Order: sequence, then C-alpha cells, then structure tokens
Amino acid sequence: MKESILVQSNHATKRKAGVLMPVSSLPSPFGIGTLGKGAYAFVDWLADSGMKIWQVLPLLPTSYGDSPYQSCASDALNYYFIDFEALKEEGLLQADEYETIVWSDDERRVDYGRLFAYKTEVLQKAFGRFDKTDESWKSFLSAEKYLDFAVFMSLKKRFGYAPWTDWEEPYKTYDERVISAFIAENQREIEFWQFTQFIFLKQWNKLLSYAHAKGISVMGDMPIYVAYDSVETWKYRKDLFVLDEKGNPALKAGVPPDAFSEDGQLWGNPVYDWAKMKENGYAWWKERIRYAFTVFDILRIDHFRAFDKYYAIPEASETAKEGEWENGPGMDLFGDMLEYAIVAEDLGIIDDGVRNLLKNTGYPGMRVFVFAFDGNPKNEYLPSELVENCIAYTGTHDNEPLRSFIENMDKTERKEFECALEKQCLQAEVAYLTETIEDECESIVRLLMSSKADTVIVPMHDVLCLGEEARINAPSTVSERNWTFRFTEKDFKRRKSAWLKSMTEEYRR
Repeated sequence: MKESILVQSNHATKRKAGVLMPVSSLPSPFGIGTLGKGAYAFVDWLADSGMKIWQVLPLLPTSYGDSPYQSCASDALNYYFIDFEALKEEGLLQADEYETIVWSDDERRVDYGRLFAYKTEVLQKAFGRFDKTDESWKSFLSAEKYLDFAVFMSLKKRFGYAPWTDWEEPYKTYDERVISAFIAENQREIEFWQFTQFIFLKQWNKLLSYAHAKGISVMGDMPIYVAYDSVETWKYRKDLFVLDEKGNPALKAGVPPDAFSEDGQLWGNPVYDWAKMKENGYAWWKERIRYAFTVFDILRIDHFRAFDKYYAIPEASETAKEGEWENGPGMDLFGDMLEYAIVAEDLGIIDDGVRNLLKNTGYPGMRVFVFAFDGNPKNEYLPSELVENCIAYTGTHDNEPLRSFIENMDKTERKEFECALEKQCLQAEVAYLTETIEDECESIVRLLMSSKADTVIVPMHDVLCLGEEARINAPSTVSERNWTFRFTEKDFKRRKSAWLKSMTEEYRR
C-alpha cells in the first residue's frame, strides 16, 4: 500500500496543491498526449511550480463519444497514450512508420477518428519486432494479465467493432468453452492487445517513478459505472448488473433533473446488482479499487454519492425524470478500505446519507468554486466555508473554465458575483485584482490557495486563464469539442510557474 498523501499530520506538511491535466491534453507530435517527452516536461513544470499533485482523468480506452468515463473495460489502459519515440528507442519502431502520418489538422484538437485508424497499425509493427522471449512478458502472459480485455477487443475487431449485443452467436453470450477455443485460434491477435497493456504499464511506471522523484503524486480517476458495451457486462452480466434475461439493462444509471438539466442526465450505464455483490463481500469492487492503487497514488472516485443511494431509471425511459433512488452498499463496501487515499466526488444532489458516508470513511470530498455563488452566505463551496479535509477546485473537467464562467454572466450577475468575490477576498486578506480578466482569475486561485482546504487542484486551463475553447467536456452532449482540447509547449509559461510557486510558499502548500 502506497502511503496516503492525505493522511492527517501537522498542518504545514499536509497542505498541498496540484494541477488537473488530462494525459490526452499534453503536447506531443502524435495527435494526442502520450507518456513521452511532453509528460516528463509537464512533471518538471509541476515541480518547478511547487505543485505536489498531478490529477489525470481516467486512463481507460475510449469508444463512442470519446469519453474516458464510457470505456469498454473498467481496468484497461488507453493505448492511444503509448509513446512512439520510446518504442523507437527500444528498436521496436522506425521513425518513418509514424512521423509521416498526419495525426490531426489542428494541434489544439485530438482527432480520435485518425487515432482509431492508425494507432493500432503502428503498434502492430512494434509488436512484430517485440522479443516474445522476454521473461517479464512471459510472466505477464502466464498471469493472464488483461486477458479479458484482449479477448473482448479481438472479438470486437472480428465483428467490425460493433457492440457485443450485435455479435454473432455463440460469442454474444460468454461461454468458457467457446472462449477457450477462440483464444487458441487467435493467440497472436489476443497477445497484441495484451502487448498494448504491457507497454503502457512499462511507460507509465517509468513516468510515475520520475514524478515521485520530483515530489509529485498522481491522482487517478475512477468512473463509478462501466459502459454497457464493455467486457464486464458481456462476461459478468449475471453477477454484477441488473439486467433482464436477454442481457438488456432493466435499469439505467443517471441523475434526476436539477438546476443544470431540466430532464436530468440519462447516462444509460447498467446499474450494479448490489444485493448480489454483497454475497461475496463486494469482491469485484474491492479488487478494482486495490488494482487502481497499483497505478495511482491517490484515487478520485466519480459520483461517490451512488454508494449511499443511486438513481435508477427504468429501461424504457427516454429521460431521467422517471427514476427512483435506491440504496447502495455504503460502509459495507468501504469499512475495511479506510486507509486508502480515496477522494470522494460528492457533487450533485447531496443529502445527509452521503454526508454521513463521507464522515464515516474519512475521505475528503470536493468543493468547487464555480458552484459557490448562489446567494447563500453559508454555501459550503465558498472559500470562507471550506474545511480542512476537502479538495478545493476552481472547476472540474465538466465545468466551463473560470474565464468563460465569468465572461458569460450578464451585467447584473457579474456585479453580484464580483461583490461577493470581493467580500471573500477581504475576509481572507487576499488582494482582489480586477484590471483584467486574468487578474480576476489569478485572484480566485490565490483565494483558494489561502483557504483552509488541505488540497487545492486547479485545471490547467484555469492556471492559464483560457476561455471556452479550452473546456474539457460539456456534460450531456456529444461533440467534437468534448475531450479533445490540447495544450502546446508554448503554454507552459515561466511566469505562471513562478506565480504558482510563490503561492505554495506563501500559503505553505
């Protein structure tokens, strides 16, 4: 077990700050961020800036919609992030096999279509040169690491990457004998997909060690639900999920209508059969969490409130208006996992049940600045109301950047917001600068840094005071702008690094 960076200690040492930066958004010449030079340069930039945490989004393979929260496997790793230059250094690739490919027409945007078309072709060439007698590789195979993922991807390729519900029999229904025969007949293809995981882990572990040497811990992100088109629903439909006899979701996940969505959010993921899972002590979930801590130092679990109560929507519903709240596992799941450095994403509709679950686990929750200004002087997201055991954010991957949050206000809203913000700054004895929008964004970050919160995380787009163009995701939309924004090497300015460094020293982070 890695030592938690969130354990209680003296106030000076437990205060930390970090930056949210998706791996996909890192600079690289290959259409998407990779685990190569851009990642190492970012770690250096974080260290120079006095940051102690790099928060990433899920490292899972993406599929339709390109969201890392809708993956084909709950523990697989996104082979799009594998770095070609590192493979070249190992003698597994030649430069002309990847440098001649046009990965994107816009250095600011990921083109997932081209990655889908070309990335595995290049990786297949690397696999062809890979030494299959390597002892660590043989051990990887003998332990059947990522075998389920590899089989699933091999079958998806056979059936034109269609969802498993459209596969031909006998493959649509998981059967040990059928799958054993398939593995024997398709050994090379299956081992290729395992190779993508083997290489990813090799590159990731090297990067993680480098980050640790620089004093940086990495916070990962775990989606609570898995996609319907995933290896889990295909293989474990009777053990993990509430599905009907044909394997269709009897209930679907989502959240009810609120101030942000008139119809609520209908995610469509199958919900867990918590009663069934309880029979073996939630073994699948506990193993999933333990595995995550072999990859990350800290783990943010998305939609944590569902462990107390989850919103279940009837299969036939077209919106999330008709769902009901059902009981989750609560402390039955987490009672023997209290030593883990888990961060609970406790946003959305929060009640006393969720609050008690966080209190009993001791996990820090999230406090998001852009949700603080609703006129309630005791809003728990206000900087003045923050508690020590929380993670304070300017915004998350689902929020618009600070700059556009401010610029999109009408005159009345903006005046009210700026009056409330000035009051917060005066209370914290933080200078509130308003000459430019960048001044205002920097004042907000400084305000959070000065707060009681043990940890402050700032998305990179808010560090740079970028606008709507840099938004990571707009929830409940499918768009070429979601999950695609990328930074360039020119974005990592020394002035911003020095500014962050000065705040970590001033506010003992």
